[in-house]
Amino acid sequence: MEQARNYEDVDSWKTIILLYNSALKEIGTKLEILNDEFQHVHQYNPIEHIKSRIKTPESIVKKLKRRGYEVTINNMVQHVNDIAGVRIICSFTSDIYRIADMMARQNDIKVLSIKDYIKNPKESGYKSFHMIVSVPIFLSYGNVETKVEIQIRTVAMDFWASLEHKINYKYDGTVPEHIKRELYECAEMVSDLDAKMMGLNEEIKGSNASPLTETDDTLVLFTTEKS
Repeated sequence: MEQARNYEDVDSWKTIILLYNSALKEIGTKLEILNDEFQHVHQYNPIEHIKSRIKTPESIVKKLKRRGYEVTINNMVQHVNDIAGVRIICSFTSDIYRIADMMARQNDIKVLSIKDYIKNPKESGYKSFHMIVSVPIFLSYGNVETKVEIQIRTVAMDFWASLEHKINYKYDGTVPEHIKRELYECAEMVSDLDAKMMGLNEEIKGSNASPLTETDDTLVLFTTEKS
């Protein structure tokens, strides 16, 4: 099947949204299958929950203009990598790298870039693992490689990131210095908490007791949001 080149055959906003929504479904299904398999083999769920979202047209246009690009569909798909986004929330830091590795080993997923903000946190203290991947979406006239941003973080990291986002939104990016300092201190506390929780889990796994696992009736959430 011939592949659509440079989105020449993808010239409508509705088709673009179809592609990105389909890519989110593909990634979501893969993650749920991997989580189910991990539960079956290891009696453990590495994924607490999953969220997905498509950027709004306004957000896409704003990002293109900020980067100095003309607002076209081709520029949108070429230069905005996070139009479709999936956020994976885990219990432990070790789960983050386990999930990233499992996704990278999928035959039909291409890893385009990786940013490890866990080993190299942002100046604000932000921690997360980011992957830009592409997945083929098969349409009637051919397949289109469609990009998805995957963010993987612990529950504690996600709580901190959510608070930081709300603060930045409230202050429109001009956050007072004392709040920045307190946020950074909170990020350090989150790192310490994650390290202690992972250490506790490893100690339990090394003993005769059962490791910290989810019960069989755990519900893995896959929700779609707009941003």
